[in-house]
Amino acid sequence: MRFQLLGPLALADGPDVVVLQPSKPVILLAALLLHANSTVSADYLQRAVWGEDQPATARAALQTCVLRLRRLFTKHGVTGTSIEAVPGGYRITAGPPTLDLLGFRDQVRRATALAGDPEAELYTLKDALSLWQGSLLANVRSDVLHRDEVPRLSEERLRAVERVCDLLLGLGRCGEALVDLWTATRVYPGHERFHEQLIEALYRSGRQSQALAEYRRVKGFLLDELGVDPSPSLRQLELSILRGEDLGAGGATGALESASASAPGPGSTSRVIQGAAVPLPAAAPGAGPVPAVPHFTGREAEAAAMAARLTAPPSPSGDGGRPLTVLVSGAPGIGKSALAQHVAHLVRDSFPAGRLLVRMTRADGRPRTADEVAAEVGAALGPARAGERALLVLDDVVDADQVRPLLTPQDRAVVVTSRMGLGGLIATHGGWVHRLTAFTEAESYALLLATLGTERVEAEPRAARQLTALCGHFPAALRILTARLLTRPGLRLGDAVDWLGDDPLARLTLTDSPDHSVSGLFDRALGRLDPRLSEAFLRIGAGPPELLGEADVADGPEGPEGRNDHPPVPEDVLEQLADAGLLEDGPPGPYRIHDLLRAHLRRTVRIRNRRTEKV
Repeated sequence: MRFQLLGPLALADGPDVVVLQPSKPVILLAALLLHANSTVSADYLQRAVWGEDQPATARAALQTCVLRLRRLFTKHGVTGTSIEAVPGGYRITAGPPTLDLLGFRDQVRRATALAGDPEAELYTLKDALSLWQGSLLANVRSDVLHRDEVPRLSEERLRAVERVCDLLLGLGRCGEALVDLWTATRVYPGHERFHEQLIEALYRSGRQSQALAEYRRVKGFLLDELGVDPSPSLRQLELSILRGEDLGAGGATGALESASASAPGPGSTSRVIQGAAVPLPAAAPGAGPVPAVPHFTGREAEAAAMAARLTAPPSPSGDGGRPLTVLVSGAPGIGKSALAQHVAHLVRDSFPAGRLLVRMTRADGRPRTADEVAAEVGAALGPARAGERALLVLDDVVDADQVRPLLTPQDRAVVVTSRMGLGGLIATHGGWVHRLTAFTEAESYALLLATLGTERVEAEPRAARQLTALCGHFPAALRILTARLLTRPGLRLGDAVDWLGDDPLARLTLTDSPDHSVSGLFDRALGRLDPRLSEAFLRIGAGPPELLGEADVADGPEGPEGRNDHPPVPEDVLEQLADAGLLEDGPPGPYRIHDLLRAHLRRTVRIRNRRTEKV
């Protein structure tokens, strides 16, 4: 059993994660875990649970709270960890394998010891950051802990993210650093070091005017909002850019050396004027450790089959030296990456040489070249050790040519996720295929239970099932919905049904992160299509069923000459759209479009028609 503190407080047993419901015992557990292996005074625990205005019976109530927490441990099968009453207070014992906070700090210490090897240090820090799972202590309702502890923990993470970006810049991987830095500077607008790194990355990527514009934006923010001037280092950076100085070798090396010499510890601070404890998404292209998937639900048969295939002993007859390949395909947002990452964690013991997640597309959706990826994978994995295998997760593959150069070594297995069917790859290299479709009703309901908590969902089971139906049992839609509901804990599920039903497409978006929306997901998928296919798909989605050649085509409307006004779309076009993950197998008919996607297509056509009418 593992305690997860770097996000909502949760208990994890292998792939199974239980997010604890807000309660006083949960506050007590958080306070003890934040100071694991140390005595926590009863006075501090009382303030954490009841605030500064404690009841007169707080000492006795604390003892009752400890008993309730011990019963909670028994309920969830927590063994090997106990709450000890010691002179002056209480203590809980944990180590890096049983508490993610200690695991994170242990990895950061390991990274600091690797300061002479930037690639190894970068890999170790990314592995440490993968332990962060969301907003810190979101389910722990303690003003004292959020005031005193959350900022300190957030600072530890910020220092690690800052160091990762320094390493990327030092290694010349400015494009990779940009993705994290755009997010970091917007979430933490007063953290000047992030702005320095972003401006440097832009300049070294050949975007001098954009780098100077970013400096002016930061300078305006600091003056208008906070009444301070940019730091001397920011001003010096602007001057270097105006002079056209080379920040490559000298600037990057200096950043690496200075950061190595002053590698921050858990209690370090930096010049942060304004910030918020908001997790940064790990969406940068590149190779790194496989992150865990919070609240993974469903796909039990697929996960078990994939794990069995990846860990099966090699065939005695051999297969020509090719690695084992498993392809996970399906529509955008259907959960391919989540399944692949979840399985990678299930089989981790079978791949001692490492598990590597490789993003195969850039932030703008452009595919990365096979040579670039092959070089990156080689540098990340290093030389193979006899008898040890590695696992690659090649995420969001665009075409087979991206993958083939990575399928040569015999000491690795490969999981490929792609919206495309990649039939040519399977034909030439073999492998297993798992094509994902929408969740079943039971899987959708289980996802709500896992994310929102049993108490909230089972209080309104009918409304919960209505919400899953409104989302079309589509994993991406369900994830966005549950994220919105978690930020509004007082909203009844029944009220959410009416709210979502008014306009599902508009409501299935995260207002503070517009890129996380169902409409945006579908728009990006359409943007990848050849324009001819995109136009055909819009016509299909906005048109009548017979365009798909469904069973009722013979009974469709007929024109004045007795011919159908809506002849089916040619089969080769339908096959290409199905191969791109945008059409699903019927019934009815040979193909169908998911209801959410059809609604999006119809709205897109209506908007385009209105714009045409205005012109």
